[in-house]
Amino acid sequence: MLRSMCLGLLVMSVFFQEVSSWAADSVLAPGAVPKKLLDQGAGEGPVWHAQHGLLFSGDGNIHQLSLNGEFKVFRAGAGTNGLLFDGQGRLFACEHGARRVTRTERDGTITVLADNYHGMKFNSPNDLTLDSKGRLYFTDPRYGDRATMEMKDARGNLVEGVYRIDLDGSLSRILTSEVDRPNGLVITADDRYLFVADNNNNQTGAARKLYRFTLRADGSAIPESRKLIFDWGNSRGPDGMELDQQGRLFVAGGLNQAQPPHETNERKGGVYVLTQDGQLLEFIPIPRDEVTNVAFGGADRKTLYITAGGSLWSVALQVPGR
Repeated sequence: MLRSMCLGLLVMSVFFQEVSSWAADSVLAPGAVPKKLLDQGAGEGPVWHAQHGLLFSGDGNIHQLSLNGEFKVFRAGAGTNGLLFDGQGRLFACEHGARRVTRTERDGTITVLADNYHGMKFNSPNDLTLDSKGRLYFTDPRYGDRATMEMKDARGNLVEGVYRIDLDGSLSRILTSEVDRPNGLVITADDRYLFVADNNNNQTGAARKLYRFTLRADGSAIPESRKLIFDWGNSRGPDGMELDQQGRLFVAGGLNQAQPPHETNERKGGVYVLTQDGQLLEFIPIPRDEVTNVAFGGADRKTLYITAGGSLWSVALQVPGR
């Protein structure tokens, strides 16, 4: 009898250890499911601010979902995509409409950080990220009409590149032909790796991949370090992304309804949670196309906000964002 009881206690102990381990490794908070917060105005670029709440781009404006849940226009006619706050509370923005990257100071004045490279206007600045030294990196793809593109390399080939703005304001192109159509990007906390979403979604068979590049101490990328992290095949590729405090990648991508002839739905629309080596840890489905971007927010940074087809979603997590 005693032996049976001990064996039973041992089995229960192992069971609860496994459950505890699973709970610790799970991305979502217990019982959490994505919920829709808004059905309008949330196209791209969500970013959290402790006083303002959530800002995001949509319908040509920067919109705000305040801490008390009020939805309003934060900056009309901004024409933005990616948004980002720095530690000083300044708002960086990719203004794809005006083809420039700006910084809104805390007093509301707007500083243009870059609007051309060697006299050539940018294509459509899309997304941006900061490293630990305060250097700003951004992507410059062109989706849609390509007739007004000016950006070319020395051979006259069109370029959709990745750029870095240093603290002194100098501008460098750090990736040129290593990516086809760069979209979202993020840098690890130690400045070692740069992740770039390569998403050419309107050409059959084109890149829909997430790449990792090693960065030098000066912030330049090592082109030959390119490593494929995840491939969305012929579905819609990766868009915006963020890292949590464990260094896991949260990547918006996929498609729920196929859009022939260029995009299938073999990879469903949602948030792909990946290790930095490309292991898929969890998939968070979002029942709306297109899933464009993510941001960590809330007082504890454990809420993931997701923009998708103009709608805004949220889901509770166990680990806060970086």
